[in-house]
Amino acid sequence: MEISAFPGPSPAISLRFCKRISTPTVSSFLYLRCNLQDNSMDLKPKPPNLRMFILGMGFVGQFLAADLKNKGWVVSGSCTSNAKKTKLEQMGFDAYIFQANEPDFEVLDVMKHHTHLLISIPPVVGLGDPMLNHKGLLESKLKQGNVRWLSFLSSTRVYGDSGGTWVDEDHPIIPTNELARARLAAEEGWSRLGNDLGIAVQIFRLGGIYGPGRSAIDTIIKKEPLSTSHRARSSRRYTSRIHVADICQALNASIEKPSAGKIYNIVDDDPAPRVEVFTFAQNLITSKWPDHGQQIINPRMADTLIRDGGYSEEKRVSNNRMKEELGVKLIHPTYRSGLQDIIRQIDSPFVHNLPSS
Repeated sequence: MEISAFPGPSPAISLRFCKRISTPTVSSFLYLRCNLQDNSMDLKPKPPNLRMFILGMGFVGQFLAADLKNKGWVVSGSCTSNAKKTKLEQMGFDAYIFQANEPDFEVLDVMKHHTHLLISIPPVVGLGDPMLNHKGLLESKLKQGNVRWLSFLSSTRVYGDSGGTWVDEDHPIIPTNELARARLAAEEGWSRLGNDLGIAVQIFRLGGIYGPGRSAIDTIIKKEPLSTSHRARSSRRYTSRIHVADICQALNASIEKPSAGKIYNIVDDDPAPRVEVFTFAQNLITSKWPDHGQQIINPRMADTLIRDGGYSEEKRVSNNRMKEELGVKLIHPTYRSGLQDIIRQIDSPFVHNLPSS
């Protein structure tokens, strides 16, 4: 099956709020607008026959959906509750309640009439990828449809531990836990399905995802305690991460230039330790709101955790293929740029805590 590529470079995405909000929460997507900024090309809406279905319309899916809708795409997606469905509809999207372990025939029929399909449902330990457990049904539905591009969002955790050396997409895969093994199995399953259907399938291995409403800044402002796993990850020397705006960039670039069977690491240039990121976020908060800064993580915590065993998965993930083959120029090449952009969008997050007069 021949896959058509859309001409032209993938422009940078600028994610902005239509109005400033007091606290950066996920509900801030209601105010989010994705704008493309590239003076070198005439930005015109995509043809109306381009339709994206996002299976699992969560944090990344909502950002991508807003961007595509702004360019004239028809965007639909799935969620798992009435509350989420209402929220997505308020944002202007067609939303369907869908349980992947019990696929709904009506939703599958809707899905197959889209030209592009993004899989953003993680596998489950002991169950695997819930959609691929119904591979025969899924294959028969998609075979009758219009899908020509499919992308599965995976994780860099599939690489396991490399002792801190750099890993690329050709590095040996040695997952160290059940969830990572389930992700790897899902990658292989979606790739086989795409090959059987003649669909261009791309695998995106994402680093730690952050963005407005989901960052070290938000954790500190909301005074959320760090979970055991978060504290454990604080002992790593290296943690790869990626701003949601750059995930959108990579996905857009792949849509423009599909490459069947390719795997891409989607990470920034700086696999910095988590403690360093939280320290930087704390300094940004203290600088902007000196009376309200609260230190949530002690830089010495990492030393303690390392002595106690810490977290064993040490690796630095290379993004060279993403840059060279997809032509992605990162909006936020380091966490510093990403966090500075996030805090610029926040206006008086502590105002609701002030006593009434």
